[in-house]
Amino acid sequence: MLDIHEYNGQLALKAAGLFEEFLGIILAGAEAQRVLDKDGNVLLDEPDKGNGGRPEVHRGDLRRILLDSLPADTICWGHKVTAVSPLGGGRHALTFDDGSTVTTDLLVGADGAWSKVRPLLSEAKPAYVGTSFIETYLFDSDTRYKASAEAVGGCTLMAIAPGKGILAHREANGALHAYAALNKPEDWMARIDFSNPVTALARVAAEFDGWAPELTALITKSETDPVPRPIHALPVEHRWDRVPGVTLLGDAAHLMSPFAGEGANLAMYDGAELGKAIAANPGDVEAALIAYEKDLFPRSASTAAESDRNLKLFFDDNAPQSAVDLFTNYQPVK
Repeated sequence: MLDIHEYNGQLALKAAGLFEEFLGIILAGAEAQRVLDKDGNVLLDEPDKGNGGRPEVHRGDLRRILLDSLPADTICWGHKVTAVSPLGGGRHALTFDDGSTVTTDLLVGADGAWSKVRPLLSEAKPAYVGTSFIETYLFDSDTRYKASAEAVGGCTLMAIAPGKGILAHREANGALHAYAALNKPEDWMARIDFSNPVTALARVAAEFDGWAPELTALITKSETDPVPRPIHALPVEHRWDRVPGVTLLGDAAHLMSPFAGEGANLAMYDGAELGKAIAANPGDVEAALIAYEKDLFPRSASTAAESDRNLKLFFDDNAPQSAVDLFTNYQPVK
């Protein structure tokens, strides 16, 4: 699930001429959220505001309308980049895992957390933030897992305690998409054998011993194999010096934790702003990239700082009250 914000993600969709299609994939009422303690007591229950400010959509549906808007053959599938080499004069050569190569006058690294393009611009590498997610799913929850479905409520559940939490979204057809969140060293997660789903789920569930059964069922009853997702981030103030012919957008430029809900929004907004800069500087790629990056860096830093702050507040020693206070008195980082 993604909440698409009116001040960035929605603007990008409007720039792409896709806003009306976007309105057709919004899940009504899904903006609702609640905070619980480990015993299942509801501490905060916010209904969907219904104002269109941060409506929720399914990631796959959003991806579909973006892809369907492109001319045929725009995307070359099966071309994973394995190496990128500068050729001088702003040109670069890309090598793909099938052995093919291309050269380009403009290279935009939109290739995510472990970008192959980023090293052309920056020595920064994503660092583990101290929190890991373990992803699970329950299906047909309103019939088969009624207590868990009632705990999750209309859309987003955040059951939190110091150093840990169980987070969940209600998706289409009663699916509950959950994440067990744990503040653990990276090697703690690495020692769990996720090739054995039963023992892996039991090991994770043991960290929530004594929690309400309707919450722990989101882990123990998973109908999919658990997927470990350690959270990484780039430095909050990540930026680079101008290198001819290449730039970054999205997670390649400003990877952060999901605790500001801005990853997909920023990626789309970056793309729209880069497109506008190129259109405003016909025939002058460098002028376009200078203009784009001038706004990219402060925009990214502000949001990354907000994400970092929120992550720390969520699982601090005052949790879950810290999360209740965060939502009740929410202030973006300036």
